[in-house]
Amino acid sequence: MAHGAHDGHDAQPADVTTTALATVASLLREPGLPPSESRILLAHVLGWTRTQLITRDREPLAPETVAIYRALHARRVAGEPIAYLTGTREFFGLTLTVSPSVLIPRPETELLVELALARLEGRAAPRVLDLGTGSGAIALAIAHSLPDARITALDRSANALDVARENARQLGLDARVTFVESDWYAALPAGTAPFDIIVSNPPYIVSGDEHLSQGDLRFEPVDALTDHADGLAALRTIVAGAPSRLLPGSWLLCEHGYHQAADVRALCQAAGLTDVFSERDLADIERTTGGRRV
Repeated sequence: MAHGAHDGHDAQPADVTTTALATVASLLREPGLPPSESRILLAHVLGWTRTQLITRDREPLAPETVAIYRALHARRVAGEPIAYLTGTREFFGLTLTVSPSVLIPRPETELLVELALARLEGRAAPRVLDLGTGSGAIALAIAHSLPDARITALDRSANALDVARENARQLGLDARVTFVESDWYAALPAGTAPFDIIVSNPPYIVSGDEHLSQGDLRFEPVDALTDHADGLAALRTIVAGAPSRLLPGSWLLCEHGYHQAADVRALCQAAGLTDVFSERDLADIERTTGGRRV
């Protein structure tokens, strides 16, 4: 009996302490998320670095801070993307603001930037066109890497352009990127504003694809993910309109789905582009296809 009473006496203060004085260490032990995701949310809420999360993990946290964290934790458990919960995503070494108005930049899209930079090497003050810019990730990565580049970034979503402009402002690149509301090439008549390169990561998921109802994609803007058709509608428009807006010898580069490389190569060839190729991403998937205007 005495032993049981002793156990009960110990348990009560421990529970009270856990509730009133939660720490990083105790929050990381709460179930529901991988510790790596919990750390990201805690760093965001506290404004701490990863190192501080380790060195200060026993400090008692304010109840209101804990409440904010637990609310985000619950939303993540329900499936909301971490990038939307924290409002940021790293892309090509840049910290970008993201919101549910824009697609979350993916690591595989960095391949498109790398291929574009390689093809612009040696060109003075190259003119770049980014179609469907979303958060501005591709345009801003190129602008940051090539200080003399002149970039036009189009999107038909005014809300997406607001996010892209804010990213440009935060990165000090707003004077070098022109954002235009446009449904693909609509704001750029054929034969005007010839570019050294056209890049695009358009919607390419087939309408009704099961992935649209899974994972992060459930929360992302559907019009940025699917063309509501066969997955090639936007790519057809982009490829067909490219030659009349490219300088001779200049390139078109497009990201596409894992099974679409052959179709996009065929579109490039039909449009009269040469040196048509597809490049594999780090997952060994043909992710980006391009061609050059003769």
